[in-house]
Amino acid sequence: MMDAAKDAASNPDLRAAAVVKDFAGHRAVDALSFDVARGSFFSILGPSGCGKTTLLRMIAGFIAPDSGDIEIGGRSMRDVPPNRRPVNMVFQQLALFPMMSVGDNVAFGLARRGLPGAERRRRAEAMLERVGLAGAAGKRVDQLSGGQRQRVAIARSLVLEPTLLLLDEPLGALDLKLREHMKIELKQLQAAFGTTFVYITHDQSEALVLSDRVAVMNHGRFEQVGSPQDLYYRPGTPFVAGFVGANNRIAGRAKRLDGELVEVVTEAGWRIHAARSGAVAAGAAVEAFVRPEVAVLARSREALPANQPCHEGRVESLLFDGANSAVLLAEAQTQHEFRIALPQTGQFADLKVGETVAFTFLPERATCFPARDAAPVAKD
Repeated sequence: MMDAAKDAASNPDLRAAAVVKDFAGHRAVDALSFDVARGSFFSILGPSGCGKTTLLRMIAGFIAPDSGDIEIGGRSMRDVPPNRRPVNMVFQQLALFPMMSVGDNVAFGLARRGLPGAERRRRAEAMLERVGLAGAAGKRVDQLSGGQRQRVAIARSLVLEPTLLLLDEPLGALDLKLREHMKIELKQLQAAFGTTFVYITHDQSEALVLSDRVAVMNHGRFEQVGSPQDLYYRPGTPFVAGFVGANNRIAGRAKRLDGELVEVVTEAGWRIHAARSGAVAAGAAVEAFVRPEVAVLARSREALPANQPCHEGRVESLLFDGANSAVLLAEAQTQHEFRIALPQTGQFADLKVGETVAFTFLPERATCFPARDAAPVAKD
């Protein structure tokens, strides 16, 4: 098992080397280099306009990079047209043929390759069975649910046995409940087939749930590449901290450093403590991030641990969302907005807007970065 993992890492299914793409003076993809291990689920997560679709289209061969190279299965794709690449793509719109049966949709690529009809039908039916649609070959596409159509589109791609399956926000058109269900199905399908999936999305939940590794993209570059746990618990930049998961952002200056902890003071005078990440210097502008679930809420200061910094706030809003419920506070001294996840004990079910509460968090579970627009501190 260990040898197989080493082989997958040393012989990646996808490798990009210093890939660049410009459009009318705008750099959409900026000298990107990365590997995707064989048999893994790799997601590219980022906001609209960050360059992720451009990157996916270069991998597929629909557009050519201005410089750099893309290798698939150890072979350079320079001058290789899309129909000659060992790649298939699933789009948000799915692009199924409504005039064809489900079986013919799945067999379409096999027909283009010239396989005999009986072999096409056998492979299509076997693939439909593997994606949980046994017996659906004779149905029309419009007889299927949204999730079933999604599986047909994936089956149509996987039946061609591609090295890479590229997925361009495939769940974006589905309603919330179906999207949540399909996240689980996609993860299970990828594990069952062992095909390398490269998935692009702006939805952090999709990326975190589905992926072995995630690249967070911003302005044509990868801010951080790592496991979902790495990105969530150990963000490498302020952008990643703010984009992946909910976070309270507190901007200020580093008043004092005490080992790995930083005392942060906002312009309005609120003082908090957070763990240092990067080259934070005393007096420099910084950004601290505190996740809502690491904060502890109490009715009074006395109910909080005596050895932790304590803060007070006024309840501004109650955000009820079942297990994801939260309270929005205004910090008492500065009115800084601060969000805290409510525990699922029912202990704060009677909390009211306008009530004054106390809260705290372990400084080690907050993260402090140098502010991005801060001038570098001169070294002695």
